[in-house]
Amino acid sequence: MNGIITIPNLLTFLRMALIPVFAILLVYGQSGWALLTFFVAGISDGIDGFVARRFNQESELGTILDPIADKLLMTTAFIILTLPNIFPPTRHLPVPFWVTAAVIGRDILIIAVAGAIFIITNFRGFKPSWLGKASTVVQIFAVGLVLVAAIFPSLRGFYLPTVYTTVFAFAVFSGLHYIFHVAKLMTETNAGKGERL
Repeated sequence: MNGIITIPNLLTFLRMALIPVFAILLVYGQSGWALLTFFVAGISDGIDGFVARRFNQESELGTILDPIADKLLMTTAFIILTLPNIFPPTRHLPVPFWVTAAVIGRDILIIAVAGAIFIITNFRGFKPSWLGKASTVVQIFAVGLVLVAAIFPSLRGFYLPTVYTTVFAFAVFSGLHYIFHVAKLMTETNAGKGERL
């Protein structure tokens, strides 16, 4: 029980609970409140990691739930921001489909690769790559910037094209990089087993 009821895990549960709130606010045109909700969710993500490391409250459940919460939040955000009726149709809004397809496609690729490797080899030592973490950070900032642009229309043409291109590039390259990252992890694990024999 102690490994479940910890401050980091409670913050992760809070972040997951904010996802439907964020979605509802967006669907009903409350971009300002949606931005605030997204900001709170993002802050909780940073705080739970800090608390887990600083106060030695890391847990296996938290290790599993934290990235799931991030993926759910990002996937929900990009899907809704791509829908045609969320914002009045203007230049650079809604988010282009190819951006959202890259974000979701990357996650599907990673899950498929990890699942296939686990089934074939029973390998469990999956860890996020630095490029994958960077891609997640880029996506978080991107959603925030899209919402800011929705609230302040004069900013839309100023930076949104660059935001979309950056998200797409990080999603594609981090997805491909993950394949080589997992291969390296497997090689290191096998080498470690060989040294112990």
